[in-house]
Amino acid sequence: MNEFEINIKAKRYNSINEMDETERRLLEAANNATKTSYAPYSKFNVGAAVLLENGEIITGSNQENNAYPSGLCAERVAVFYANAKYPNVAIKAIAVSSAVDNKINDKEVYPCGSCRQVLVESENRQKTKIKLIMGGAKSIIAIESVSLMLPFTFDLEEFSR
Repeated sequence: MNEFEINIKAKRYNSINEMDETERRLLEAANNATKTSYAPYSKFNVGAAVLLENGEIITGSNQENNAYPSGLCAERVAVFYANAKYPNVAIKAIAVSSAVDNKINDKEVYPCGSCRQVLVESENRQKTKIKLIMGGAKSIIAIESVSLMLPFTFDLEEFSR
């Protein structure tokens, strides 16, 4: 038996003002996207913003449904819309933010497991890393690759060798 460790290198920002202009614009777009969330059951509004290689920013928000789990998370709404609108344009980064009562939460928010798998598959599909920015009003965490959030991913290529 071998034991091993998995370490994740991340940056923590205490304010959106510490970020570079592109990251700041992306997180602001995610913050604004929380306002389009439909979350009558959880009251937890999530916004996501995807930065594409062509410079476009595509936003999405969580959309709940009474027939749970028929709703969809903000990250997947944004990624699927970006892939549908620009199928051959790579995703460079995604920012995620959350709010309650129209106030951005102080602490950063993290993608759920399903969203992590979708993001990793997008990264694998385009063969380039996707930066992940998890935003909060008082704490923001950024990592250089979404695969760091899901080190043991399901990758069909691995099983077909």
